[in-house]
Amino acid sequence: MTIECKVKSIEPLASNTFRILLNPETPVDFKAGQYLMVVMEEKDKRPFSIASSPCRHLGELELHIGAAEHNAYAIEVVEAMNDAYANDRTITIDAPHGTAWLQEDRQESLLLIAGGTGFSYVRSILDHCISQNISNPIYLYWGAKDSSQLYALQELNTIAEEHSNVHFIPVIEQLENEWIGKVGNVLEAINQDFSTLENFDVYIAGRFEMAGSARQQFVDYKKAKKNRIFADAYAFI
Repeated sequence: MTIECKVKSIEPLASNTFRILLNPETPVDFKAGQYLMVVMEEKDKRPFSIASSPCRHLGELELHIGAAEHNAYAIEVVEAMNDAYANDRTITIDAPHGTAWLQEDRQESLLLIAGGTGFSYVRSILDHCISQNISNPIYLYWGAKDSSQLYALQELNTIAEEHSNVHFIPVIEQLENEWIGKVGNVLEAINQDFSTLENFDVYIAGRFEMAGSARQQFVDYKKAKKNRIFADAYAFI
């Protein structure tokens, strides 16, 4: 369904990463973990995860868009958002999309995995779980090149402190001064921390190659059930 949206705000989250709030003219009924498409042209629709959760979004849709210099695909969207905001024009979206949404009413532990701005996908799921008082153990692994890209670090640490079932594990690629978290590849960190993923539902957002590698590794070496690993990437790879 195509919907016109006002751009309520645009603000930086980290270097080349922006939080964008959209006000749709008609409500969007979506599930935690789904995405929307920003309509640039009739045959040019670009997908972005909805960072807000369906139960606590006040009618707004939140996006986290990483628009580094080499990523024209995302930069053009941010530029279109800025233009619409400055000139009081609307942005057209097509929503909702995706089948990798949170599977509620299950007793399994949850493993949420994000690479970079894939965090917006797992943020929606995590926030929904908290708001619905879902007590399943939740492990959130967020990997990034450096700590500056972990723009919700303090927020997630606070959530983990306040909710005993939530465990947040940040991972950066290179060691930094005063960094006390894990260093290296996010999938390697998970493989080191878990002897089995047999009783987990796994949700993944990141590059297609990461999602593909995660599914293969977890099924082959960690007893994960293939049909309990969720990522929209699997519709394309």
